[in-house]
Amino acid sequence: MPGTRTPRTRTALFALPLAVAGVLAAAATPAGAASRPTAPQSGAAPAGESRPGAAVTCRGAGVDPKAVVRYQAETVIRAPLSTIWKVQTDVERWPSWQRPVETADRLDHGRFREGSAFHWTTPVRGVPSIPDTTLGITSTVEQLKRHSCIRWTGPAVGEGLRIDNGVHVWTFTKVRGGVLVRTAETHTGAQVEADVPTATALLGAGLEAWLSDLKVAAEARGGCGCGCGPR
Repeated sequence: MPGTRTPRTRTALFALPLAVAGVLAAAATPAGAASRPTAPQSGAAPAGESRPGAAVTCRGAGVDPKAVVRYQAETVIRAPLSTIWKVQTDVERWPSWQRPVETADRLDHGRFREGSAFHWTTPVRGVPSIPDTTLGITSTVEQLKRHSCIRWTGPAVGEGLRIDNGVHVWTFTKVRGGVLVRTAETHTGAQVEADVPTATALLGAGLEAWLSDLKVAAEARGGCGCGCGPR
């Protein structure tokens, strides 16, 4: 993330792919990003749909339509699509560019694909009403289209803290000047549903932080040249 970062103890809450990697201090929307809580979605949208305001889906599957804790955000990254995809899907290198991620391990081998699973951890510190703990997340890729979209799901569990299921969807679309990256996520479970406004705000902060970190990491590896934007 550009500029000054908040300390790790104030930047991780719940999880990043479960996206409550919460910037507990006030989090500003990254430049060029657009975000909002999302309304429940009904029906399936085309795979990789990327119209502004459209449901974020991968191969026709989106977030949990019944979840009340939900958020959606997007940004344009000025880097080649192949670079952005590599940064996002090289799970075991997440700790090198996402400060809230302490460990990340693939549970399978080979290319990142449908059925791939990974386990990663993030600390939870200094959050009122939640004991300091380390949250363990096990995510499974349910849908994937290379260089287009990813959808993964899974629980996050720590001492005194649980998200029963998170559904996280990403789409990547070439646009003029870069790649439009859109993401949406929902959380379900008694603990997050007990305080929907707070859980939604924290989820949103986590998604904004992830988009910002992804933008910085991808643009540092390869800013826009001939590989950006539609041809």
